[in-house]
Amino acid sequence: MWSILYPRRRQRFLPTLSGTLLITVTIGIGVAAYNTSNNILFITLSLLLSCLILSGLLSWMNVARVVWRVTPRPPWRVGQTAVVAIELKNNKRLLPTYALTFEVLGRSIRTPVRLTLHDRLEPGGGEAKLEWTFRPLHRGRERVELVSVGSLFPFGFLRKSIVTRVREEAWVWPAPVEYQRHAPTDAARSMAGETVARIGQSDDLLALRRYEQGDSHRLIHWKASARLGHLMVRQHARETQEAYLLWLDSTAAAWPRPDQFELLCSFATTFAEDLFREGRLAGFAVNAEPVQPVRRLRDLEAFFDRVAALEPLESGTTVRPSTGRGGAQRLLTFAPDGTRGVAAFVDGNRTATA
Repeated sequence: MWSILYPRRRQRFLPTLSGTLLITVTIGIGVAAYNTSNNILFITLSLLLSCLILSGLLSWMNVARVVWRVTPRPPWRVGQTAVVAIELKNNKRLLPTYALTFEVLGRSIRTPVRLTLHDRLEPGGGEAKLEWTFRPLHRGRERVELVSVGSLFPFGFLRKSIVTRVREEAWVWPAPVEYQRHAPTDAARSMAGETVARIGQSDDLLALRRYEQGDSHRLIHWKASARLGHLMVRQHARETQEAYLLWLDSTAAAWPRPDQFELLCSFATTFAEDLFREGRLAGFAVNAEPVQPVRRLRDLEAFFDRVAALEPLESGTTVRPSTGRGGAQRLLTFAPDGTRGVAAFVDGNRTATA
């Protein structure tokens, strides 16, 4: 949503270093002109005052009718580059806009970062985009705040500053970590190539369903779509019985060490992402919450958002979810491994460590 820079924000004029020198010289010449009654000094005083007034007036006109919006660009992960874009639009009909500056703060950045518009913003709807990159330090809700918008145009004597308190937030996912997988020891593991009636990537058609955003266009069944009047996609059977249901127990009694709990969050999201790419992540659950199925990338991102907000559970009960009839899904759990590591278990068997 676009926001107007002027006149709906609190404004202030502040002299720059050159502006302070000009004001000092103006006062000195004014005192000298008054004491000596010298016309040349009065003319000089008028010129200096005109420069100050013109600087403020043109600076005000420079930011008038400029609209903007702050747009975070997720996904954001701890330790990786995150991007925040400031989009500008000039609604003035005749006058362009130059040299705007923006001060931005973030939860991970304590010192304001200044972004400058170096290009000319054309009148009549001219647009520009400024990007700010940083590295989030902590998982959770990252706040990006636009502190002020300023202009030094045209002489740099006065800085017109418009104070804003606009905030945008986005989830910061845990950082990916390296982990080691172990050879499976479960004798009941299914044979590769065995087809089962669950969604997968084999050539055997399982069912048709309505198209949803995020589905691959290659899966669209055009004949059924033309017959029914809306897009339908194919669901194929999966060629393996290994489908994992990931469960996180975040009780404080199970995870007394904060650094080990953070490793759990990173390990769980990294492992879940790998399983999703392999087509073997059936769903997830946290503590006593109901099981959430994972069918699309959006479902995996919902799990990442949930882990980004996860905190140790001080009190309450956790319920181990059911894996379905006949063990159609294998339960993937996590537990501390020594004093620093985290281990993943499938039906009680150690399968990976981080």
